[in-house]
Amino acid sequence: MTNTQEGMSLFEIVLSIGVLTLVLAGIVSLATTSVRNSTFSKEKTLSSKYAQEASEWLRSERDIDRTAFINRAGAVDVAVNYCLQTLVWSNTGVCSAGEVITGTPFKRDLTLTKKITSTKTVIEADVVVSWTDSQGEHQARSSTYLSDWRER
Repeated sequence: MTNTQEGMSLFEIVLSIGVLTLVLAGIVSLATTSVRNSTFSKEKTLSSKYAQEASEWLRSERDIDRTAFINRAGAVDVAVNYCLQTLVWSNTGVCSAGEVITGTPFKRDLTLTKKITSTKTVIEADVVVSWTDSQGEHQARSSTYLSDWRER
């Protein structure tokens, strides 16, 4: 007597479900990683833009009133901090947790350090834009030296 019934055994069904689960888990993991990387890339680009924006603003401030700009840097070789939530000089000190650029997760800190060379006063400006996400804290940095281009 031969068995004419065909079908899948319980073992084959469990094995098929296991393989399908592994494939789906891989696809979901890949999609999650892709979204996370895309979000990080977007935030890194925006943070770099905000750092560059602050550097350009500093150049314009230097050109508008050189003396006031030098005075904002404080004493020689002493770092002075500003929180640039908006591009104004009113917020001295390092940004606190809630002092972010409006509508963003980014904090923008500026550190000015005055240096005197043999012939020039040079201001070292270090702009750090930072943010925190599920992966931890991240930063974009822009450093520049500002001097009076008319001095020799």
